[in-house]
Amino acid sequence: MAKRRNFSTPFKAKVALEALRSEHSVSELAARYEIHPNLITNGKKRVREGMVEVFKGKADKGRAGTQAESKELYAKIGELTVEKDFLSKVLDR
Repeated sequence: MAKRRNFSTPFKAKVALEALRSEHSVSELAARYEIHPNLITNGKKRVREGMVEVFKGKADKGRAGTQAESKELYAKIGELTVEKDFLSKVLDR
């Protein structure tokens, strides 16, 4: 039984980037690096999906914080409105 080969992360990245450049076909790259074409196809897919995470910046992270902050502020506004209404009724007596 053949031993399973493990490839390093830099090797996987190198092959996936070469595949994304489309200078060579997947089968040519598979023959050059002696790996199965499905590994290259899966690597390309993972790189494409991961690119979104690379380009997320402070603006995207800030939006999540802003939404949480706005919920908190709306809750505080509601609480203060209820207190104001209660106090205005008590003081009108």
